[in-house]
Amino acid sequence: MTTAVTSSARKAAGPPPLSGAADPRRRAQRRLRIIAVAFVLPALLLLGALVVYPVLFSVGRSFFDAGGTRFVGGENYTEMFHDPATLKAVRNSAIWVVVAPTLLTGLGLILAVLVEKVRWATAFKLLLFMPMAVSFLAAGIIFRLAYDEDPDKGVLNAAVVGVHDAFEGTSSYPNARARDGQGLTKAADGSYATADAVSPGGRSVSLGLVGVPPKELPAEARPAHAAAARQAAARELLGVVYLDFTPGGGGEQGKADKAESGLPRMTVEAVRDGKAVATATTAADGSFRFTDLDAGSYTVRLPAANFAQPYEGVSWLGPALVTPAIIGAYLWIWTGFAMVLIGAGLSALPRDTLEAARMDGANEWQVFRRITVPLLAPILTVVFVTLVINVMKVFDLVYIIAPGPVQEDATVLATQMWLVSFGGGNNQGLGSALGVLLLLLVIPAMVFNVRRFRRSQS
Repeated sequence: MTTAVTSSARKAAGPPPLSGAADPRRRAQRRLRIIAVAFVLPALLLLGALVVYPVLFSVGRSFFDAGGTRFVGGENYTEMFHDPATLKAVRNSAIWVVVAPTLLTGLGLILAVLVEKVRWATAFKLLLFMPMAVSFLAAGIIFRLAYDEDPDKGVLNAAVVGVHDAFEGTSSYPNARARDGQGLTKAADGSYATADAVSPGGRSVSLGLVGVPPKELPAEARPAHAAAARQAAARELLGVVYLDFTPGGGGEQGKADKAESGLPRMTVEAVRDGKAVATATTAADGSFRFTDLDAGSYTVRLPAANFAQPYEGVSWLGPALVTPAIIGAYLWIWTGFAMVLIGAGLSALPRDTLEAARMDGANEWQVFRRITVPLLAPILTVVFVTLVINVMKVFDLVYIIAPGPVQEDATVLATQMWLVSFGGGNNQGLGSALGVLLLLLVIPAMVFNVRRFRRSQS
């Protein structure tokens, strides 16, 4: 009876715990945790050394003075928003954040849609993505040379000057001038006119100029001596514009000697009562002729356009254009990145939706605006926010491309932080405060991107 009760109790209590089988499982789990920690620990150490510690140190350093010895509280943050250079850096950073990501996202979208319809799409994508392989340092040097104001060095100004000269023309004698006391007077606008009045029917008027190197004379230039000796007919006014300089020395000032060349393609005006009544252009020997003039006194004038300095192009790196110029270099580098990401999203769009819209009568613009763009909205947002984070940290291009005199006009928060801390300011307290400000501005965009990525994965 006792044995039966004991058996029944044991069955009700169930089997005894298998302590020997549970221990190996615990040991295996513990071993996996140790292995996981061993793999993660180097990354955590690097993250702590390269990110966490510098952030905490910068936050603490921002509450001390320039030397780091005296606690000043929030003075650095107060000074930061009263410093004109810092305010300009904030303004420029705002321009970057608004302009660069917007343009890049738009360009990437347009190129992604267009390249999809091109036969050699892969080659075009590779070509547009290649600038991503160029470092910001190298890209900055390339664009610093491309933006050079000298047309002989800067490719952009060479193109601008070429187009300008094709339509506007240019002066052949920018450095020409008249000798003092040789019968020509200079007006305030840069033109030259005869000091004494002349009349039709007289002797040829000689207008001697200097300041033109003989080797820079036009190829068609001919000696002016014969033209200077001509006699004008009635109602006719003759003259010659020549280089009043004899190569090798000699000659007489104010007189066109046999070895002296005329100045062709120069505009000459006959002026009466302050108005130009006739205009002529000098020939290869520098001669000009006015016919059918009324009797009376005239003044012969060489307009200022004859002596205009050549067009030098655009001051790309001047105070007004330096920030747009640097943004242009940034667009060159990152357009391929935006195009590839948006192109990947475009290739994943449901084609049946697009085809259905076309079958319903929608044209390509309507398909693009009402279907393609809305379906790509998540990708466009990710690209835009990623670029916002990137432009907030831009440093290399601004520091390399902007010349020293306009560095302050192009400065952004990252460059201002470096300049204040190490570039001559030697105020690491203020520089740390700028770094904290930059971090606070970047964090919201990073959090937004992470949350959107998590939602897309769920």
